[in-house]
Amino acid sequence: MKKSLLALALAPWLLAGAFAQAQGHGDKETKADIERHRAMAAAHESAAKCLESGKDHDQCQKDLQAACRNLAIGKDCGMKHAH
Repeated sequence: MKKSLLALALAPWLLAGAFAQAQGHGDKETKADIERHRAMAAAHESAAKCLESGKDHDQCQKDLQAACRNLAIGKDCGMKHAH
């Protein structure tokens, strides 16, 4: 009986530890994330400069989507705001 209670008491801790291990990033993954964020930031900066130059919003949006392909989730390069 005591062993079953102990197992039930420890189960959430063991599951939490396993989940944390599965979610953790190593140095390699962290460096890849940093590179992706910098690439997304550069794509957004380029989109801002495109709009500043007077180009059409739709064209700047298409350029942003092309620059962000395979970088971020969704068509807005990981960022969406209201117009």
